[in-house]
Amino acid sequence: QVQLVESGGGLVQAGGSLRLSCAASVRIFSINAMGWFRQAPGKQRELVARITRLGRTNYADSVKGRFAISRDNANNTVYLQMNSLKSEDTAVYYCTASTLAPSHDYWGQGTQVTVSS
Repeated sequence: QVQLVESGGGLVQAGGSLRLSCAASVRIFSINAMGWFRQAPGKQRELVARITRLGRTNYADSVKGRFAISRDNANNTVYLQMNSLKSEDTAVYYCTASTLAPSHDYWGQGTQVTVSS
């Protein structure tokens, strides 16, 4: 069982920055991949960024060059640094963790990010 707790969301003006944190209840080096999804009102949930156990990252095209995902194995925490925020980044952001044995996806409760234009 993996519990994930997000923090760092809030209200920011367009062009500003926020850093989201996701604290895991287990050693994250044992987790196959962790990531961030987001869901805006009336839209489907979408992948924002993902980082594997080996440190490989991938990003949605809409955030490339603006967002960066990183992991701190010592503190069992994954971060999402969001720069040059746009109004279309407004959404609830969810942290996820994917394990292989057993194969399961865990989700955090979500944190709201609102970007005012």
